[in-house]
Amino acid sequence: MRFSLIVTFLITSSVAQQNGDRIEFNSANPFSFYHVITDLENQESQKVFGILRFPENAERKNLPLVLGVAGSLAWFDHHLEYLQMYRDMGIATFELKSFASRDITSTVGTQVEVTSAMMILDAYKALAVLANDPRIDPDRIAITGWSLGGSVALFSAWQPMKDAITSHLSFKAHLPIYPPCILNLEFVEFSDVPIHILIGELDNWVPATSCEDLVAEMQAAGFNANITVYPNAHHSFDRLKPPEVMDNGYILTDCRFRMRADGAVLMNFFDIPMITPLRQKIALAFCANRGPTFGGNPKARDAAFEFSRQFMADNLLFNATGK
Repeated sequence: MRFSLIVTFLITSSVAQQNGDRIEFNSANPFSFYHVITDLENQESQKVFGILRFPENAERKNLPLVLGVAGSLAWFDHHLEYLQMYRDMGIATFELKSFASRDITSTVGTQVEVTSAMMILDAYKALAVLANDPRIDPDRIAITGWSLGGSVALFSAWQPMKDAITSHLSFKAHLPIYPPCILNLEFVEFSDVPIHILIGELDNWVPATSCEDLVAEMQAAGFNANITVYPNAHHSFDRLKPPEVMDNGYILTDCRFRMRADGAVLMNFFDIPMITPLRQKIALAFCANRGPTFGGNPKARDAAFEFSRQFMADNLLFNATGK
């Protein structure tokens, strides 16, 4: 009987470690940055969860952590490969489950069911919980994300959004991977921490040139922002599968929108704020095409994994320990 209980305990512990710890918290459903900045207290509440995982054989005390945010198709194997790499480095990881929490599987072709505003709020609400977990070092939590999640990793550092959500919590570093940078900011103010964008030269889903322009503006304003553009690489260059066309996805190469300091993104005509799903769809209909290319480039993939490994080591391990 005792032996059976021990075996059951070991199996349960192993499964729990494999599945990670489910962390739940309260968030909300603001459609846009404008709703976060001007009307957050009136947004519909939302229960959100994520999965906290730990490095094997590491003492679960004051560990650094990378919070990961998936793209418009939710979590894929290549996203999880990054997180496994971080755990192999001795860094805990947190998979934010913004889509699953809202019973959504994809926002490709619409981009209204789960928005970057919702996910940025989710990320900071998760940060508040993780920062109070004794297993995690609150001063060594970074954020990364891919595509739509890259937008979260990038604009969670935009100061008006951050200030609207929290006055005391910050990410140690931001690593957006092929994020949409199609906003011309009236107010260029970001967190004073490292921000680095990884994107493909041939990306027509979210064009690299717009990210280069944004980083140039951030650098001119004195912020610690940089970008790496991988030659001959499309969107999702870190996938193992070769490039293919996503028929219903947006091509945003010709889209640029002005964003006010209050978070309102304006249409390119009449300066109408895109603060409803219908207005956003109308605005995109005038500048976006369909059928972007996405898929792997082995050279860019290897370089991105190596850069990400070093970026997190520099910001969560070496600098923190003085090595």
